[in-house]
Amino acid sequence: HVQLVESGGGSVQAGGSLTLSCAASGYRYASYCMGWFRQAPGMEREGVASITSEGIPTVADSVKGRFTIARDNDKRMLYLQMNNLKTEDTAVYYCATGAVIGYWGQGTQVTVS
Repeated sequence: HVQLVESGGGSVQAGGSLTLSCAASGYRYASYCMGWFRQAPGMEREGVASITSEGIPTVADSVKGRFTIARDNDKRMLYLQMNNLKTEDTAVYYCATGAVIGYWGQGTQVTVS
């Protein structure tokens, strides 16, 4: 069965950096697009970045120039490099796969103060 496990969150000061990781299993990872979403308290979940199976990235305007999405198909891993973090980036971050729409892992908390 599909499993996505996010890690790498934490608490940082504004201007700092974090790298999130997502380990995928249970499906043909390299064949599907992947994405990062986030949900802040009281807010709807929103898309942050996505990457096609061929490695073509797209990032939301709110994080453009600060966040970079990458994938390693051999390791079945997805990454989100987050630089120059802002307080408004505080949220639980989730990775998602195009293999199973609507499936979410447990997420990883990012707190920027």
